[in-house]
Amino acid sequence: MKNFFSFKFFNKPRLAGRVSRYVILLFAASVLFLVLLINYSNNPIDKKNMTILVDIPTGSSFLKVTEILNKAGLIKSRILFYSLAIKKNARRSIRAGEYEFNTSLTPSAMIDKLLRGDIKKYRVVIPEDLSLREIAARLDDVKLIDKKVFFELAGDEDFLESLNIKADSIEGYLFPETYYLDRSMSTRQIMKMMVGQFWKKVTPDMIKRAGELKLDIHKLVTFASLIGKESGDDAEKPMISAVFHNRIRKKMRLQSDPTAVYDLEDYNGKVLRSHLRRNSPYNTYIIKGLPPGPIANPGVASLKAVLYPALVKHLYFVSKKDGTHYFSNSLAEHNKAIKRYQYMNNESTQSLETSKIELKKR
Repeated sequence: MKNFFSFKFFNKPRLAGRVSRYVILLFAASVLFLVLLINYSNNPIDKKNMTILVDIPTGSSFLKVTEILNKAGLIKSRILFYSLAIKKNARRSIRAGEYEFNTSLTPSAMIDKLLRGDIKKYRVVIPEDLSLREIAARLDDVKLIDKKVFFELAGDEDFLESLNIKADSIEGYLFPETYYLDRSMSTRQIMKMMVGQFWKKVTPDMIKRAGELKLDIHKLVTFASLIGKESGDDAEKPMISAVFHNRIRKKMRLQSDPTAVYDLEDYNGKVLRSHLRRNSPYNTYIIKGLPPGPIANPGVASLKAVLYPALVKHLYFVSKKDGTHYFSNSLAEHNKAIKRYQYMNNESTQSLETSKIELKKR
C-alpha cells in the first residue's frame, strides 16, 4: 500500500511504453484491416464467372439480406462485407426485388447495385393482336403474373373503372409493346402499365375522329381488333377497314373468321365451316355489325385504319397466301379470286372467302 500511494506502482516510463505499443499495434491492425477491406471490395467475388439470381423479399432487414447473399455464395467474408456496407451506408437503403449477380463483380459493385435497386428486368414483347389469353400465357411463361389474379382483374368492374375502361373486360386495352418488367411488380401493376400505354397512344384527335364516325372508344377498339386479326400488313389495313365500313353501310354481315373462333378455348388455329355456323355472340357470320367487344389487343396501325379507311368500294377480300389480300367489289369478282388464290379442302375456309353458296345464304 505504501508503494501504491507513493505512485511507485505507476511507473510512468513503463506505462507510456505499453500505451505506445498498443497504439502502434492498433494503428498497424487498422492499416492492415483497411488494406484487406480495400483488397476485398475491389476484387471479384470469385473467378468462376457464374451468374446467380437472388430474391430480396420486401421488408428484409440488412442481416436478412446478408444471409441471403451468403447462402448464394456471394459473400466470402461477413466481417469485411459488413464493414464495406457500413462505409457505403447501405444497411437501410437496399431495395427489395430479384437481382442478377455475376461472380466476376466486386463486392463494392454488388453493394452499389443493391443501393441503386438495379433489379433484374425481363424484356417481354407483346405483339399486336394477341388475345387476353395469349398475353396471359406469355407473361405467365416468365412467371411475372399470377394467372388467376390476372383473369379476375380482367373482368373486375372496379379495376376497369379505375383504368377508364367502359367495358366488362380488359380485352383490347392491353397495348402491344415491348415491356421491361420485374418480379417486384404485382399482376395489377403490370396490367395497369399496359393499359396506361394504350391511353398514351390513343390521342384526343383519334377520339374526336372516332366520334365523327359515331364510334365510341370501345367500338373503335373492337373494330380495330378485327382489322388486326385479318391482316398483319399495315399498308393494307385501311383497305380491310374500308371493306368492313362498306359492309356495315350496306347492312351486310362482316363475316370475319377470327370472330367465329374467338371464344373457343380449344381452338387449334384452323377455321372450319362448322365454326362459321357456331351460335356465338362474337361470330360475325351470325350476328350483324361488330361483336360485343374486342377479340384481340390491336396496335396503332389498326386503330388508325378504323378512323381513316381507304376510299374504295371493296366488299370482299381473299388471301393471296403471301400475307396480303386481293380485294373485290362484287361477289362474281370475289369468287374468281377464290378460284385463283385458294386451294381449300372441303372443311376449311378463310376470311370472307366462303363459297358463292355460303354467301347467298346470308
